[in-house]
Amino acid sequence: MEYERPDVVMDRLELLRAYVYGLCMGTADALPGVSGGTVALLLGFYGRLIVAVTALTPRRAVTVFRGYDPDRRARAREALLEMDLQFLVPLGVGMATAVVLIAGAVSSLAESHPVALFGFFTGLIASSAITLGRSLRIASPTHVAAAVTGAGLALLVSANLVGLPGSGPVVIAIAGAIAVSAMILPGISGSLILILLGQYVFLSNELSSFVGALGDLLVGGSLAAVTDPGTTVVLFLAGGVVGLFSIARVVRTALTRHREVTLVFLVSLIAGSVPAPLHNISETHAWTTETIALTAAWAVFGAIALFGLEYLVGGFNPE
Repeated sequence: MEYERPDVVMDRLELLRAYVYGLCMGTADALPGVSGGTVALLLGFYGRLIVAVTALTPRRAVTVFRGYDPDRRARAREALLEMDLQFLVPLGVGMATAVVLIAGAVSSLAESHPVALFGFFTGLIASSAITLGRSLRIASPTHVAAAVTGAGLALLVSANLVGLPGSGPVVIAIAGAIAVSAMILPGISGSLILILLGQYVFLSNELSSFVGALGDLLVGGSLAAVTDPGTTVVLFLAGGVVGLFSIARVVRTALTRHREVTLVFLVSLIAGSVPAPLHNISETHAWTTETIALTAAWAVFGAIALFGLEYLVGGFNPE
């Protein structure tokens, strides 16, 4: 008697594929270079991702929860299929896995080797602005205004002239809303937004502390050690959910109606963000000749890494 069903095997392969996609997207979004949206474009599932995300509506969620009623069960199944949860759930788990792993590395390197880490990030950001900007053209005063606005805003934030004060609950939620929205947009990574807002290292440390405390709790650790960083993680995720239901849709509408202008603004925002990681270096190191040389060397290494990735995949495209 044959018990193995081909369709079940196919579903498992789809789940594994979506999980690997999530690992790739999460890795990209956790590093301020190529965005998760760009990775989705390169791997060919960006359209499915956007359709699935925009299908996540409160109305469909209520329809699913009402599936306990036999008369509404068919509609609940339809809503589940429309939201494409069999794709989004393993994708999200893969992204979370990558972000957690990289957050731990970032937390460690930010303390032990800040010049290397943030110099590398500077090179990633600068080279991604170049690669994405190659395909854009500034052909009108509107394009110029969008470029100046994007770059100017990022420079002001990078110089700490404009930013979110501190790291309170409201700030964390706002950072989550903006960063998670950026994760699904081609061109901008969520981590780049967090660097601009001055929250990247803080949130990486909190996530690492939360994961570590959870592990300790399993062997008799303190619940209080989980609560503090866990609150930060929950606030960030709550802001991210709001961002997915609001900001992401706003930007997607802008890309649909004013595609070229919006892309110019987004890529200019990346270009203006190049100095942002340098602020983290200045917090721990004076700008001596040695520090500048090391930062420049790591920036070149970051740029080479991204240009090499661009060559391997055949070029990046912000669309």
